Amino acid sequence: MKRIINTGFTASAILFSAAVLFSCSNEQDPGLEFAPDMYHSVPLDPYSQIKENKFNPAGMNMREPVKGTVARGKQGYNTYLTEDNAETAGAELKNPLARNSENLAEGKVLYTRFCSPCHGAEGDGQGLVGQKFKGVPSYTAGRVAELPGGHIYHVITYGRGRMLPHGSQVDPEERWKIVMYVQQLQKGETGTAVSDDASEEAAQEAAETGTANPVTGTPNN
Repeated sequence: MKRIINTGFTASAILFSAAVLFSCSNEQDPGLEFAPDMYHSVPLDPYSQIKENKFNPAGMNMREPVKGTVARGKQGYNTYLTEDNAETAGAELKNPLARNSENLAEGKVLYTRFCSPCHGAEGDGQGLVGQKFKGVPSYTAGRVAELPGGHIYHVITYGRGRMLPHGSQVDPEERWKIVMYVQQLQKGETGTAVSDDASEEAAQEAAETGTANPVTGTPNN
């Protein structure tokens, strides 16, 4: 009996040693995977190309976006810019919203919430933050007084210099309303009243601009 037990232990030791040696014989081969579905997704994962895809072009899981797809955070407008920068936006983007008292009043409210702490209520760069951290420009002085609406819109979206982007805080339509009020401040005016004739003329101009998207101001061409 004792001899049988010893023989069993010896056989077990030999088998265990052989298994260890075999498993360590190739460092590049980890052996079989336990539950491979836990490691490799069964659905077609665009970022995990394990084997050729029989259904898609070139055998790739990754597909081109559907025509007309807009990337998150792009709002569509900069797809139409020849170059994605504030200067180009100033030349190519036009405010699609009509200049009327309602839009100006909403722009003033939004400006007061998001912009006046730095730029000041009158756009003179003397907000509470602007007084502490010097260098905030006045809208009525120098080059800033001549900035076009598209330039201002781009800077609101992506920021510039010490100004951080505000694209996540105000949507595209709200940005255009802020732009409209900032352009009012560029003229040294803080009012929001627009005459009926001026409002009608602005509405006609916005219609003639011909935008593919009334929110973002993208041109038709």
